[in-house]
Amino acid sequence: MRTRRGCSYPLAGPPITTSRKRLKLSPSHYNLFDNLPDDIVLLILAKLSSTADCPTDFVTTLFICKRFNGLGLNPVVLAKASAETFAVKPNRWSPFAHRFLQRSSNAGNAEASYTLGMIQFYCFQNRRNGASLMAKAAIRSHAPALYSLAIIQFNGSGGSKNVKDLIGGVTLCARAAFLGHIDALRELGHCLKDGYGIGKNVTEGQRFLIEANARELTSICSKTLMSVIRSPLLVSEFGFNLPAPKSHPANRFLAGWFAYRKPDPSLRICCYDGCGRLETRMHEFRRCSVCGVMNYCSRGCQARDWTMGHSKNCRPLVRVANVNGVDR
Repeated sequence: MRTRRGCSYPLAGPPITTSRKRLKLSPSHYNLFDNLPDDIVLLILAKLSSTADCPTDFVTTLFICKRFNGLGLNPVVLAKASAETFAVKPNRWSPFAHRFLQRSSNAGNAEASYTLGMIQFYCFQNRRNGASLMAKAAIRSHAPALYSLAIIQFNGSGGSKNVKDLIGGVTLCARAAFLGHIDALRELGHCLKDGYGIGKNVTEGQRFLIEANARELTSICSKTLMSVIRSPLLVSEFGFNLPAPKSHPANRFLAGWFAYRKPDPSLRICCYDGCGRLETRMHEFRRCSVCGVMNYCSRGCQARDWTMGHSKNCRPLVRVANVNGVDR
């Protein structure tokens, strides 16, 4: 029988019971992440920082929770961070970015030391601090840092023309070449061919150039095999052209920095787009011996720019003779 509300009267007999029982969970069961040991969380964060493709991949992790924010800045995590983690954009440079790079450098990250050293040396003209940071990375066998210090020695950057150390530059170049740095191999090959800072050995220099081109071809083909097959590209000294590799975040920062903040007009920027280095004094960089227009900080940048299009635009410098028959 139903009532006006549509409810039935209970049936006679014992009350009906169900076998389901509501589980009572303690507060610790609601968030199992808090029960993970710090060592495991540090391992996860270190893996994340070492594989980050941009700073956002890592920085956004610090804002997820207080635990990530605290452990994310642990020296264990910062020491493993990849180079792209420090790819700060020039228009986003701030004291926070400087402190982050400095903290990572203090944690033993060679990429952070090199990036901050390049910024300090070329952008803020803090030569001593920048060179010491690059040397700190070079001690850890960081090939780009060794090569950058070699360029500084070859050009006498930060000082006068008389402070060039060719032997020191060759030594640093040889160390970077031993670690497989392509530009260092090419620079060392030219030094041997020309007898620049080392005894002249044309055969050995040619061997280094061939090895540099072979390494460059291998690295490009392993990443973009199909694009190379569709458009056969050649390599520098032997008539072959290759697509430009992705430059280091430090070089990208320099190029963007001097694009936003115009430097002294009397100082020239390396004409290779992937470099970004600026002269520390007038006429520091070498000119193209054919056209006399393009300027390069090193043979490595000159070879890369040659493959990226300068070979098509380079024209011999036309000298105009004056009335007395003397070239101007």
